[in-house]
Amino acid sequence: MSGIGDSPTVPDTEELIHRVIEIIDGTRALPLSSSVKLDNKDEVLELLEEASHRLPEETRQARWLLKERDEYLAKMQREGDGLVQEARLQAERMVQRTEIVREAQQTARRIVEDARDEARRLRLEAEDYCDQKLAAFEVVLDRTIKTVAAGREKLSMTPPPILDGPDTGIAGVEDEGSGVEEAFFDQDRP
Repeated sequence: MSGIGDSPTVPDTEELIHRVIEIIDGTRALPLSSSVKLDNKDEVLELLEEASHRLPEETRQARWLLKERDEYLAKMQREGDGLVQEARLQAERMVQRTEIVREAQQTARRIVEDARDEARRLRLEAEDYCDQKLAAFEVVLDRTIKTVAAGREKLSMTPPPILDGPDTGIAGVEDEGSGVEEAFFDQDRP
């Protein structure tokens, strides 16, 4: 084994194959022939054998690395998909919240408008009620004023009562059979 054990580091399969290629590339052609003479056949065979022994191990390691890489990529893809899904859900929640806020604002505006309309209606009804009551009171008050004025006018036209003496009883009124009319004001009499 010339050259294999000489190196302080163990060459990998690729290096072994490159060394075989260099050896074959450096061979001389036989005179008057296309054939080549391989002087170090044993070394080439040894390198190829070593490469063939290492190849399954390196292939296994490469497959393991590929599997690890695929698992890592799949994990990253799942995490990425999860992040995208979470972002979508977050965006949907934000849209829903925005929509809920918008609906709440519309509902609040509608409630305030309805309350204002109801307050306006109640105020107008109260004003109409008060106006009706004041009009009725005005009619009663006007009649009362007219009655008071008529009564005062009658009082001013009626002569004062005549007093007959201390023993007559009521001033201005004679006994029942005397025929003298009452001297007091009677508002029902015209």
